[in-house]
Amino acid sequence: MFAPEQFLDLSRTEHRIIFENFDDVWQALPKIATYLQFRLKPGINGKVLGRPFVGSAVFIGKGSLIEQGAMIKGPAWIGEDCHIRNGCYIRENVIIGNGAVAGNSCEFKNCLVFDEAQVPHFNYVGDSILGHKAHLGAGVILSNVKLDHTPISVVGPEGNLVTTGLKKFGAVVGDHAEIGCNSVLSPGSIIGRRSIVYPGMQWRGVLGERQIAKLRQQIEIATRRT
Repeated sequence: MFAPEQFLDLSRTEHRIIFENFDDVWQALPKIATYLQFRLKPGINGKVLGRPFVGSAVFIGKGSLIEQGAMIKGPAWIGEDCHIRNGCYIRENVIIGNGAVAGNSCEFKNCLVFDEAQVPHFNYVGDSILGHKAHLGAGVILSNVKLDHTPISVVGPEGNLVTTGLKKFGAVVGDHAEIGCNSVLSPGSIIGRRSIVYPGMQWRGVLGERQIAKLRQQIEIATRRT
């Protein structure tokens, strides 16, 4: 119903093995920690500017640039030709693919970011998967925990709820999808390939492939009296 291949080009990540033998794409999230535990070989092969914090369980690929002020706690796997900018906070169990951007004041936790995805400004990516060339506008938040802390469900194709069994699950953002500035994706959101979510939207549920979720605002203009 929610097979990984439906949303993601698995050839656009070095870590496709994480998705093997799963029916639903979110089942990869609990496997990230184990995958890194057994496959991560720490090393810094890129360029480091100044003195960013890089933990002992971190791999950084060739051609990647880590700027002063970034913090990579690890375990984390940063691919080749990435740009990790000043103020970026990469926590535990993070995989970032080749050619990706992780920008200023962005926080990552237990997530998998495919090649050439862009997360450039003031974003939170927790317990989520971003597809190839997915893009988050400034201020986009992928909320990963319900207010009542109960397990998260996904809305199925017939409006039925599909239980994920996960208490922490942000979003799956498909290949080439665009999320507009200051939008919030509620826990368990799934965005199809090449789809668009308008800026400033509170989104919950599944948006199909090549669809646009439009937000219309009613604006009133008044004359100032003083």
